Amino acid sequence: MWASLWFWALVAVCTADQFRDTAERIMQSAPVIDGHNDLPWQLLKLFNNQLQDPRANLTSLAHTHTNIPKLRAGFVGAQVWLEPTPCDTQNKDAVKRTLEQIDVIHRMCQLYPETFLCVTDSTGIRQAFREGKVASLVGVEGGHSIDSSLGVLRALYHLGMRYLTLTHSCNTPWADNWLVDTGEDEARSQGLSLFGQSVVKEMNRLGIIIDLAHASMATMKAVLQLSQAPVVFSHSSAYSVCPHRRNVPDDVLQLVKQTGSLVMVNFYSDYVSCKAEANLSQVADHLDHIKKVAGAGAVGLGGDYDGVSRLPSGLKDVSKYPDLAAELLRRQWTEAEVKGALADNLLRVFEAVEQASSHTQAPGEAPIPLGQLEASCRTSYGYSGAPSLHLQPGALLASLALLVLCPCRL
Repeated sequence: MWASLWFWALVAVCTADQFRDTAERIMQSAPVIDGHNDLPWQLLKLFNNQLQDPRANLTSLAHTHTNIPKLRAGFVGAQVWLEPTPCDTQNKDAVKRTLEQIDVIHRMCQLYPETFLCVTDSTGIRQAFREGKVASLVGVEGGHSIDSSLGVLRALYHLGMRYLTLTHSCNTPWADNWLVDTGEDEARSQGLSLFGQSVVKEMNRLGIIIDLAHASMATMKAVLQLSQAPVVFSHSSAYSVCPHRRNVPDDVLQLVKQTGSLVMVNFYSDYVSCKAEANLSQVADHLDHIKKVAGAGAVGLGGDYDGVSRLPSGLKDVSKYPDLAAELLRRQWTEAEVKGALADNLLRVFEAVEQASSHTQAPGEAPIPLGQLEASCRTSYGYSGAPSLHLQPGALLASLALLVLCPCRL
């Protein structure tokens, strides 16, 4: 009897090793493209963006989910580095904060050229794969980072931003966030305002990936119906597996399938199990469900490393991606499906966004109505002087309110 138990235990260990070995072999040619990593935010919090501080050395950085050895061990071949702009910067210094964190991402590539290659397109990702480097892309988390300006949106594109999360955990003047669905926030745009539609069209024109993580359901549906290119949920999971409003419900997953879009599964325990504790197998349950409802081509990975406080057991840092790939193989995912979840699906979406772009088309110019902006100490140059610009009802009162609230400008 004991001999039999030992035999089957040995078989289980050998089988596990087989799946892990196969996962590593697959990842040699299809390394992970992670859609969401907040390491730049940790560099701000820990070192105030002073990357030459010896403690900030990315080869030995401690107490973070991400450093260079962990990226290598996890077979991470491309990373969207996030510039998360907290909601309390809205109508204050959001644009400044965004520029500073984009600068950090560029300086990471300059300081570690043997590891990181800053890229701005799908071709650059493939080049980094060939060179054995981590393709580094700029993402911006929170539409308030553009301060309701198409000009700022274009400027960030020229600085390398290739995806924008339309909302964080707060509304913008033109799009509603996920807290609207919980009742903790009030709908402002009923999903997407007219100016929000202009933002989506301009992102399509430029070739910026639209990210619907953090968006309300109404915003999700409005964008999926309007966008001329596939979109992503850069770090969201499946609502049917864990009914948290940050996750994607099945009716939206059907729209994801119809539009060729992508859900990149988040590893935050609260979104995985709806509890403080979760495990790797439960993350795979989300991948299974998205595959079942929207198809294998709709599955991606957006771990949210260094942006969350609780991670599932078995996925404690970026080095653990091979274990997740092995779990998918154990669940009888084909090698092609695993490659899709790791890298190919995101590459397909990125290429489709690039193909849908049209830089010869005239850029959008219509500004957001002044009355839709928050009554903060912002100037209003351009609004009163443009003869074709008609202020919406209430805009004049809003302008007068600005003068009253900000006498410092008089």
